[in-house]
Amino acid sequence: MTQQPTRVRIIDAARDLMRTAGLARTTTKEIAKAAGCSEAALYKYFAGKEELFLTVLEERLPRLGGLLGTLAADPGGRTVEENLTEVARQAALFYEQTFPVLASLYAEPQLKRRHEEAMCTYGSGPHQPIEGLAAYLRAEQRHGRVAADADPMAAASLLLGACAQRAFAWEATPDRRPPDSLDDFASAVARTLLRGLS
Repeated sequence: MTQQPTRVRIIDAARDLMRTAGLARTTTKEIAKAAGCSEAALYKYFAGKEELFLTVLEERLPRLGGLLGTLAADPGGRTVEENLTEVARQAALFYEQTFPVLASLYAEPQLKRRHEEAMCTYGSGPHQPIEGLAAYLRAEQRHGRVAADADPMAAASLLLGACAQRAFAWEATPDRRPPDSLDDFASAVARTLLRGLS
């Protein structure tokens, strides 16, 4: 069996460590060790932990940004409800997988500041899914499938906020699971939001 390329191993190790230990407590030395390479090799591919984290978000987590960009460019042959259901599903998965990583940022103000600077440098940030979903909803307005007086930014914030809250709210419960399945949640959120957009 051939070994994965070094870059792939580094990203996979970073994803696993960041999800279990959190971003603040994961070091590049630990990532390199888990990837089976030297720390110097890690720095051949990534400028630092912040760039590596953004790469993990882009390449190893549910593709929320890609989905939103595709829908905004071409809403496709599915209904608005079907599209919103898929967005809610992918967003809930994305936030569920990133919440443990991002929560640790707030314990380390210096790391949080460096992370925010890195996001600005790479043109990234938590506002982008909201803007992407709002762009999709504006495209649907132009096609007449969303009411002209609907507020796309507010609707995007509501849908994505519900998905982020799902990742956070149930983490503290005894079984650490939401009461409904991901598919039931996504369809209910989409259906409810669509009533306000029609």
